Amino acid sequence: MPLPEFREGILSALESDEMIQKGNFGKWNITNIGAILFAKKLSDFKNLKRKAVRIIFYKGENKIETLKEQVWNKGYASGFEGLIEFVSNLLPGNEIIEKAFRREVPMFPEPAIRELVANAIIHQDFHATGTSPVIEIFKRRMEITNPGLPLVKIERFLDSPPKSRNEAIASFMRRINICEERGSGVDKVVFQTELYQLPAPVFETTDEHTRAILFAHKDLKNMDKEERIHAAYLHSCLRYVQRDFMTNATLRGRFGIDSKNSAMASRIIKDALISNRIRAYDETVGSKAKKYLPWWA
Repeated sequence: MPLPEFREGILSALESDEMIQKGNFGKWNITNIGAILFAKKLSDFKNLKRKAVRIIFYKGENKIETLKEQVWNKGYASGFEGLIEFVSNLLPGNEIIEKAFRREVPMFPEPAIRELVANAIIHQDFHATGTSPVIEIFKRRMEITNPGLPLVKIERFLDSPPKSRNEAIASFMRRINICEERGSGVDKVVFQTELYQLPAPVFETTDEHTRAILFAHKDLKNMDKEERIHAAYLHSCLRYVQRDFMTNATLRGRFGIDSKNSAMASRIIKDALISNRIRAYDETVGSKAKKYLPWWA
């Protein structure tokens, strides 16, 4: 939208988006949505100061020793880019070797971080008191937690239509290109982890919170059985929402398995079938040509 030429036009635009309301004596009141999106300091607003995003950086894999803690006090819209940059700068990198050259890559893909942080702040339950979105960075994983339980089942995150607890915030964040409001955020996260060949992300709930977990790179040989099955399941979900199927070949591509080692992918598929996480699309075809779907499809 073009910036209005005069102050009255700017105030009118903010009023139409319910960011401000007319007060007494020609003054304006800032609404909760205006403050949560554009505050310079959320701590200036009594009812919103506990909604600032907390970032905690730990030394190891547990919460015993904290290296750094920061409360991101800016509004979600005006402060989002700075928040993502701050978090990205805290993350250690992974050194990989390609054709005898070493290069540093991020531990976690930034598009995945953006999607999960945006989801956490947009889908949080604002009625939950004394709690806020939290980003916790450990040595080899990142956990992003928000107040409130999800509105759809965790296992259906990839294929469920968009459903937002805070429609006004979600709508405005979509307009400024922070989120898409299409229900495709988790799809992107899974796609990015597969692209970087990271362990599959985990989504879980507590009694009052929703948590998304990203894991640093781990070779297939170092993944345990459940990690392999979970990765295969999410791969089948991602293929399904693309109106396609998981096969031995696509799973080999997901894990970076050489074509001559197709038996390794077959074992992972067999374990996923036994655990009822996936199912065969057609039982009559041979194992090499079989296609697979998530269990719920």
